[in-house]
Amino acid sequence: MKRTVLALGAAMLAACTTAPASEAQPAFSASGKTLRQIYEYLHKNPELSFQEKNTSAFLSAEMKRLGFTVTTGLGDQWVKARAMKEYGKVQDGVGGYGFVAVLQNGPGPTLMIRADMDALPLVEKTGLPYASTFRDTAWSGEESGVMHACGHDIHMTTWIGTARELVARKSEWKGTLVMIAQPAEEIGLGSMSMLEDGLYTRFPEPDHVIALHDNAALPAGYIGLGSGYVMANVDSVDLTVKGVGGHGAYPQDTKDPIVVAARIVTTLQTLVSRETDPQDSAVVTVGAINGGFKHNIIPDEVKLQLTVRSFADATREKLLKGIERIAKYEAMAAGLEGDKAPTISIKDDYTPSLYNDPKLVERASALLTKEFGSAKIATASPTMGGEDFARFGRTADKVPVMLMWLGAVSQAKYDASLRPGGAPLPSLHSSGFAPDPDPTIATGVKAMTITALDLLK
Repeated sequence: MKRTVLALGAAMLAACTTAPASEAQPAFSASGKTLRQIYEYLHKNPELSFQEKNTSAFLSAEMKRLGFTVTTGLGDQWVKARAMKEYGKVQDGVGGYGFVAVLQNGPGPTLMIRADMDALPLVEKTGLPYASTFRDTAWSGEESGVMHACGHDIHMTTWIGTARELVARKSEWKGTLVMIAQPAEEIGLGSMSMLEDGLYTRFPEPDHVIALHDNAALPAGYIGLGSGYVMANVDSVDLTVKGVGGHGAYPQDTKDPIVVAARIVTTLQTLVSRETDPQDSAVVTVGAINGGFKHNIIPDEVKLQLTVRSFADATREKLLKGIERIAKYEAMAAGLEGDKAPTISIKDDYTPSLYNDPKLVERASALLTKEFGSAKIATASPTMGGEDFARFGRTADKVPVMLMWLGAVSQAKYDASLRPGGAPLPSLHSSGFAPDPDPTIATGVKAMTITALDLLK
């Protein structure tokens, strides 16, 4: 999932120079449209990471209509410059198709509210009358259907609704409102791209940054809040085990990398079970192991792909060093050293863990409980999933950030799933995921608006 931005350059350039199916979108303006109409349009017209051209244009036009000063990205020019490693020459973009909308309303604090725009390479199977039928080529080169299976269409619609409310209620707040539309969350690169483009230097630096994410296991009308660590560090590790190949009938003449890889896989499990405090959280998963192609041939190498999850940075560092140590010494035990030692590549653009500022959560929790009632406010447990929103709080100034969960499941489906033999709920990133739009959006707009009004006192 995670690759460096520059390493992605060629794939991004290829994707952007191929005319995407989404360019066939019908003309549509948010002006005068209900939030439900906006949601259905966004759901029906998804765009992939770093290809959010029409989505960005649609959202930025609405921000301009509301009176925001809008700075848009350079889109294709930004991607091409990145691909050609000439990014330093591009000064006006905000991370590809990302953009920043600023509304100043006298002296006061600065609040940033973020929405993510990109969809997933997935064929939609919801059966909705406004289901997506688009197909496009992803940054990784595969051609696929495109679907908002993670609910970014909900996020964007709620974001527009919140902007409309705050503009209509300008007499109730003072300060600077910064609304950002972020690209490429699904590949973990969008927030980094916007920050590298000067989000905190070219625009008012926020006192707080807030966002929401729909939740596929919580009924619509509910809000989930977690304090402290709520989402994990996400690292991707590529490990190549080298060996000496040969005939499967004469293993004594070989150094079998499949056997070494198997040893590595089993020993890696001790990083969590025997080297991590049971009260800490960690995951080391080998998601792919590839080597060999015939029954009677011992291959020269085996490749492993790992995902590594943690909350604390010290735990992350310990896990990554442990992977290197185990790979090295399991290979040495098999006589594989020097140029036959395993090679390990740890992606340097990992997604950091998301830490919800406890004071900000406490403040928001009091407000939301008063508005919705304590029964509608759920305590969110930390999850080992990742969210690149975390980077907005990982800058040198440690800006307080908070992401809240927004229940998105219809109450009827939720209740049915709890009954014996009930159908399980489709998860995020599922081809069958379909939020209950009206109550989900209404709750999101109300929650974000009252939180923003409090932070902009």
